[in-house]
Amino acid sequence: MSDTVPVVKARSLTRRLVVLLLAFVCVPIAIYITLRDAADERQALLLDSVQEQGRIVARALAPLVQQDSSPLPYLAEELARYGNTTTRLKVLFRPAGETGPSGFYFVAAAPAVESAQLADEREALLRQGILSAVASTCADRVSLADRYRAPDGSEEVLTSITPVLGPTGCWAIVMSHPLESFIGAQLGRPYWARPEIQIAGGIYLLLAALTLGVFASIRRSMARFRHLAQQVRTEGVESVSFTARNEIAELSSVAREFDRMIGRLRASARHLRQTAEDNAHAFKTPIAIMRQALEPLKRMREPEDRARRAVQIIDASIERLDSLVAAARRMDEAMAELVDPPRGRVQFSALIGRLAAGYRPLIEGRRLALVSDIDSGIVVQGGEELIETIIENILDNAVGFSPEHGRVELSLKRRGGRAELRVRDQGPGVPEGDLERIFERRYSQRPEEGSGDQGDDQRWHSGLGLWIVRRNVEAMGGDARAMNAPDRGLIVEVNLPLAD
Repeated sequence: MSDTVPVVKARSLTRRLVVLLLAFVCVPIAIYITLRDAADERQALLLDSVQEQGRIVARALAPLVQQDSSPLPYLAEELARYGNTTTRLKVLFRPAGETGPSGFYFVAAAPAVESAQLADEREALLRQGILSAVASTCADRVSLADRYRAPDGSEEVLTSITPVLGPTGCWAIVMSHPLESFIGAQLGRPYWARPEIQIAGGIYLLLAALTLGVFASIRRSMARFRHLAQQVRTEGVESVSFTARNEIAELSSVAREFDRMIGRLRASARHLRQTAEDNAHAFKTPIAIMRQALEPLKRMREPEDRARRAVQIIDASIERLDSLVAAARRMDEAMAELVDPPRGRVQFSALIGRLAAGYRPLIEGRRLALVSDIDSGIVVQGGEELIETIIENILDNAVGFSPEHGRVELSLKRRGGRAELRVRDQGPGVPEGDLERIFERRYSQRPEEGSGDQGDDQRWHSGLGLWIVRRNVEAMGGDARAMNAPDRGLIVEVNLPLAD
């Protein structure tokens, strides 16, 4: 028996979840990159547009600032025609002969600003390096999209600085937009910081969390199903059901079918056990009657040879029939245990000790020695009757093949999370090609004579002993195997899981 399942089926839900996670990660990244690139293109077009607007304003003001007389009395009035609450214009002037950013001064603004605020703003522009950019425009026009914090705490985006050279010095027309305005919002912050992107990202994360939550709920329900199935398999739990553990409505019908299936398996096991008992009882009664009726014939004085031979044949046949009935009952009971094996904590060491003590007189009566090496305190998960049957059949097999004055070695050791039972005889062993076949039903390699006591009954020759051993061991989650001893004899090894 094996608990393994095809890898693709066992991992299909996990693989789908991994694909879904990759989609949740890759799809939004691809969409974000596409939208960001499109937004960058729109931003570039918008920046070109506002810079062109700045150049248009600069060309409109150029005749005024390039005349020989001072344009200051008219400059504020002209700026007011172009500036508003969303488009702010400032004019800086650096007299001829001055160099560097510190040579610039505010001379006009639209909307109008108090003189004291202009002085503070000039200092802020110097600290933030904006006037350095203004200074460079007097030699070469540059494009801008710089954020700037005004002295009052508000933020603006400088979109263009357009120089106009006049006979009195360098005039710089600076255009800016409040950060909260449409143009400022488009130019002044990264794409991911925009409200619509953050809202969309929040909705996407919520949907992803809901979807992953559904998968997690399905996995939890399946894990509960698996845990309950393990309990049913290892402990024979009858007080709980799949239906009671299920929390997903769509799996309710599956849970009910599982409960029905377990109920039918248990009913089948009970029916098999009852049938085995009934059949054995039905056959044993006529066999006992035949044996009793045969006794007077066996006590007859000087029976004829043919009659005596007939009585011997009938006697042997009755013994054989009795053995077959016992073997059939054992086989039916073994099949029932496979369907619904009992599970519980079994004191393995103590059980083997009791059985070895009970077998010792029988083994010594056959002129054999029993050598035991049993670790104490080993507890396994299984059924006591199943384990008794395992030990009895292995010992019967070892005794049946051991020569006179030989010995049978019995050992029980703890190996990691399993208990290892070994029984070794000093018989002829088994051909290497038949080591697996000896666990098949009805297979036997008993010699015609020689090994062991030939007076034992025919149940020793039914060929079911080791088949029942392996079936019982596998029903409890263990494994059984056979190997030839290095010098002589056969070793039968059984491994059973230790109890938690």
